Amino acid sequence: MRAKLGRMQCRLPLRQLAQRETVAPVPTSIWFWIAFHLGVFVALAVDLIQFKHRDRELSTRAAARRTLLWIALSLAFSLVVLRLQGPERALDFLTGYLIEYSLSVDNIFVFVLIFAYFKVPPISHHRVLVWGIVGALVMRGIMIWIGVTLVERFHFVLYIFGAFLVITAVRMAFDKRDGIEFGESWILRVCRKLVPVTQEFRGSDFTARIDGRLMLTPLALVLLVIDVMDLVFAVDSIPAVFAITTDTFIVYTSNICAILGLRSLYFLVANLMNRFIYLKIGLSIILAFVGLKMIFSHIYPIPNYLSLLVVVVILALTIGISIVVTKNRAATDIRK
Repeated sequence: MRAKLGRMQCRLPLRQLAQRETVAPVPTSIWFWIAFHLGVFVALAVDLIQFKHRDRELSTRAAARRTLLWIALSLAFSLVVLRLQGPERALDFLTGYLIEYSLSVDNIFVFVLIFAYFKVPPISHHRVLVWGIVGALVMRGIMIWIGVTLVERFHFVLYIFGAFLVITAVRMAFDKRDGIEFGESWILRVCRKLVPVTQEFRGSDFTARIDGRLMLTPLALVLLVIDVMDLVFAVDSIPAVFAITTDTFIVYTSNICAILGLRSLYFLVANLMNRFIYLKIGLSIILAFVGLKMIFSHIYPIPNYLSLLVVVVILALTIGISIVVTKNRAATDIRK
């Protein structure tokens, strides 16, 4: 009888095996949450104050240094997670961080279009991005809490998220954003009707007082558009992390760390967007991969270390091929 039971246990279907592996995560200490948020707000404050004293546009070299600094801080945080919560959660954080960080590059494509559409002075780009990230902290926190709650109560939501990511991947691969009229969105139309807006920018200020009347500046409208677009991107990117883990702390921190590095990354690659011609295809492949991973997780579960490897290879290939192709085109144009 015992032998028969042993054989039956060995023949458990993959779905039950996957469910056995999905162990409820150990709750993260409240002090870990507080320490993380303190670190985030201190870093934001230092960055904003330092840039205000700088009073000039961030150079490519400075942006590269800051990008490496944010990446180093995120990797250091993963070591803290490794020390306090173990290697599995550290791997989940790294994989989620890389997915979110790579998808954030698509944000940069849109931010470039937004700044060009509203003709935002380069000196004001950094301030808009900083305050946009502050808004993103709140919005993404709420969305992640809602997403985790849904997944815990209704497990089938993961399949819906997976299908949504596959659809988003197809849409991203064929999406053309050059002709977007950001200024004609209904949100800005309502905002202009409710609040007076100045005709011209007032430096890096979001408000101005003219003839005793408090008014918004066009930079405030740009900030509103940035926050709305980040909300749209969050709908696409947050479900992608659920393919890795449903741990609220890991999902949240990987998102926030990726967002924090977005500002420096913008100044680093904004002028090189025309070189990354195949990057959007690579991002769509990553989205499709994590979507299919979620859909077929109970049939063929893919380890997170393999997911991390797939994402790294896809990014390396698409960026490398893009640089080689555009370099050859540039050389051809010179010969002509």
